[in-house]
Amino acid sequence: MKTIAVLLLVLSCCLCEAQINEQNVKASQCSESTSCCSLLSMSQTLGAVGEKVANMADKLAHLEVQLQSTQNEVLELRSLTGTLRDSGSGDTGPFTIATPLQYKKVFSNTGNSYNPSTGIFTAMIKGMYFFRFSMFNNLSPTPSSLVSLMKNGVRLTSVWDTSGTDSNDMGSNAVVIPLEVGDTVYVELQLNRIVYDDAMNYNTFSGFLLFTE
Repeated sequence: MKTIAVLLLVLSCCLCEAQINEQNVKASQCSESTSCCSLLSMSQTLGAVGEKVANMADKLAHLEVQLQSTQNEVLELRSLTGTLRDSGSGDTGPFTIATPLQYKKVFSNTGNSYNPSTGIFTAMIKGMYFFRFSMFNNLSPTPSSLVSLMKNGVRLTSVWDTSGTDSNDMGSNAVVIPLEVGDTVYVELQLNRIVYDDAMNYNTFSGFLLFTE
């Protein structure tokens, strides 16, 4: 009887150990399965992130092309240089009213911001600009020259020579100013004043865009 009881106890222990081992195998299989699922999910997530990064890289490349194109357009709007006469020599003026000088001989006019028919520069892009102009006085009988740089009809700065017995005087002036799109800049000969020019091109008007805003 004791022998049977011992055998039953041993058998019971063996069955319990077998059940424990089976549970451990199942738990290990479940853990391995969970790990595989996690790795698969991470791989899918990384793939989606990689695709988004690739799309962003394409968009950045497109934006860089657009930026370069815009910069090239800005560079095309940078400068003008003109002189008063395209040929011959003589006085310009006097006029009974203040009159914009028409610089007919144009050396550069990139972007066509300057109109040689009116003498007016019109800003086509908002930014900070540099302008310079020069004046050569009339030779006789008495110097009577006065020109001003104008912005939208408002005087900014001037050059003049209205007295003295000497001749062949000239001067220049310059400004750095902000312009909005549509603002106008020109050099104005004041009423009853005269300037002289010839093939030496003494009277000039120049300007260019420094940077956009």
